[in-house]
Amino acid sequence: MSLFDEDVPKKLETGKITVGEELARLSEEELSERISALEAEINRTQQELEQRSTIRDAANSVFR
Repeated sequence: MSLFDEDVPKKLETGKITVGEELARLSEEELSERISALEAEINRTQQELEQRSTIRDAANSVFR
């Protein structure tokens, strides 16, 4: 390990996106990867929301 390792920008770790993170230090490739990861997370969250809505609607129809 070099004495100057802390000066080297760290690569974006998969699954380690922080909202509000400083973006200026990221390369174009890293920014594109970040966008892809965020889009995947948005899709995953939307699917979960849709599932919950479906379950809620089913429960409401049973208990009406």
